[in-house]
Amino acid sequence: MSPCSPALVPALVLLVLVSVSPAGGYFAEEKYPEESEMQPPTVVIAIIARNAAASLPYYLGALERLRYPKDRISVWAATDHNSDNTTAILREWLTAVQKLYHYVEWRPMDQPVSYVGEMGPKHWPASRYEYVMKLKQAALNFARKRWADYILYADTDNIVTNPDTLNLMIAENKSVIAPMLDSPGAYSNYWCGITPQGYYRRTAEYFPTRHRHRLGCFPVPMVHSTLLLDLRKEGMKALAFFPPHKDYSWPYDDIIVFAFSCRAADIQMYLCNKERYGYLNVPAKPHHTLEDDSLNFVHVHLESIIEGPRMHPSRFVHMFPKQRDLLGFNEIYLINLRRRADRRERMLFSLNELEVDVKVVDAVDGNALNSTDIKLLGVDLLPGYYDPFSGRTLTKGEVGCFLSHYFIWKEMVDMQIDKALVFEDDVRFHANFKRRVLRLMEEVEKAELDWDIIYLGRKQVNPSLEEEVENVHNLVTADYSYWTLSYAISLQGAQKLLNAEPLSKMLPVDEFLPIMYDKHPNEEHKSHFPNRNLQAYSTRPLLVQPCHYAGDPEWVSDTETSTLWDDDAVRTDWRGSHKTMKGAPPQPEMLSSSYKDEL
Repeated sequence: MSPCSPALVPALVLLVLVSVSPAGGYFAEEKYPEESEMQPPTVVIAIIARNAAASLPYYLGALERLRYPKDRISVWAATDHNSDNTTAILREWLTAVQKLYHYVEWRPMDQPVSYVGEMGPKHWPASRYEYVMKLKQAALNFARKRWADYILYADTDNIVTNPDTLNLMIAENKSVIAPMLDSPGAYSNYWCGITPQGYYRRTAEYFPTRHRHRLGCFPVPMVHSTLLLDLRKEGMKALAFFPPHKDYSWPYDDIIVFAFSCRAADIQMYLCNKERYGYLNVPAKPHHTLEDDSLNFVHVHLESIIEGPRMHPSRFVHMFPKQRDLLGFNEIYLINLRRRADRRERMLFSLNELEVDVKVVDAVDGNALNSTDIKLLGVDLLPGYYDPFSGRTLTKGEVGCFLSHYFIWKEMVDMQIDKALVFEDDVRFHANFKRRVLRLMEEVEKAELDWDIIYLGRKQVNPSLEEEVENVHNLVTADYSYWTLSYAISLQGAQKLLNAEPLSKMLPVDEFLPIMYDKHPNEEHKSHFPNRNLQAYSTRPLLVQPCHYAGDPEWVSDTETSTLWDDDAVRTDWRGSHKTMKGAPPQPEMLSSSYKDEL
């Protein structure tokens, strides 16, 4: 236990004052001053930054927002071998915050910018592992020298968005503990198994823990990237990052060296996943560039916007405004209901982070239309249409959705817009979205592909029937599908859709499109649209997906949850419609004849 620990400070001091009474006698007066407040434990935060310019403002912003007294925190910061402006960002932040923290130690190294034998900024030669181990050991020595109670290590691409994380980890009362951090995939900052050679071992416990199907604080053989050490605990003096333990024969890797040190000192590591604590970037591959790493971080940032808590940059670090563009399209549309301001704000924020310019289109609010309004717009139901799963007819929400897309097609034709990209307002973007779209459209143009519509997001029904397109990577011919999450559309395609005069024989827009490219399974429905020559393709893998699915706590549908198109009194909801569920719906063989008769 540290000699500065609050537990060793006397909680009560007894003062005995001898006074003279007015009568000339003496009496003893005992006075008990107010008890001193217990000070929170002292913490050292170790910052080791290299080529972290993309994530560093958000990392530092998260540290600022930790709900822990800053006068009980010392900051030990080191940066080295940078080829970006990491040093400048960290210097700017430390200069601004040094008066807020108890103490700041700053160790910059400007040269060299690479390690011996390093083949790129994301390559890890042995010399780099050794230097990182030495830095972590130096931070640990600093904390011990200052009699700190705890030291928090957090990699600079780990964003601790939960402001109570430090308090929560301290309350667990463990020697070594890590808050579980999220990523867009399976990756996190722990192992549930380790091989006799020191490598990762897959176990049955990993995914139930990672997906929070089991919650708690669990003993694990490895935690890394973000972890808290209680330096007051027994055996902690034996822990070291460098040099490796005398019996060490595992891979020369800082996280494995430390795990072995814990094992040798008989100290158990723990992982806590009781709450959402924050996010971490998926490690870049050795051949990746700093741009690759930055794009990966943008993807993690966008995930935090959906899952929460959201990342926020430091208020002490200057950030340059994003440079947005149209990805080579003439216009990019975002369809959003005016009353769904939360979705609009999230999508605009996401697209700004992706550096994508966008035009917001106020969606037609079907719920604000009555049956008379709909008929005045020239809308009539496609004869014989019923939802294949619930048996209902069109909803007002579906009418509003169709009209929203229809008016975009009409604007394209009226304004002679050559090609456009359309987004609905509840999508999440897959990694490297912008770069993938740019590459796709470049290859489409180079191949001189005759296209009308290219899905970027949809619900596939028959993926095995979709053939790859020659000379264009990750593109297939589109088969029957649901949803219109996002798609590229050409002027020629928009004209074909308008020429079909769909308002007078309306069905949901996501079923109208497959009819127009002749992949809808219902022959009767197709017979109302004789010119089914839309050239439709789809990315594979898809580049966007829904933020939420039916049944999720955050899921809201303005198309399913509505009223019937011609009856304001009949309410509808998503139950019974497999369209809205995650995963592909059952193969709808019954759609070859009238839905109504079959149902």
